[in-house]
Amino acid sequence: MAEKLPLETTCHAVKARLDAGDDFVLLDCRETDEYEIVCIESAQLLPMSELMARASELEPHRDRDIVVHCHHGGRSMQVTRWLRQQGYVRAQSMAGGIDAWAVEINPELPRY
Repeated sequence: MAEKLPLETTCHAVKARLDAGDDFVLLDCRETDEYEIVCIESAQLLPMSELMARASELEPHRDRDIVVHCHHGGRSMQVTRWLRQQGYVRAQSMAGGIDAWAVEINPELPRY
């Protein structure tokens, strides 16, 4: 059995994983209009509002680490909990969302 990951990770940990080229899925669960304002380049958009209808798109990633982010961390935590209930045991929420990312990692990004 794989180690149980904490429900949340930090934006610094996610940035370190991206820089290291780690194999994981960065999932943006915000809505399309939010994504168009600002996004993390390697993130894959799957809005929370479409998650149930599009859940099968995540099936190939069932055994991979999935880090979910939103604006501030509320929706991503809901999505992470739902994914874990569906058997995606390696799903985590990025605490603080893209707003924390813009403050702590890349201050050049727009905030909203």
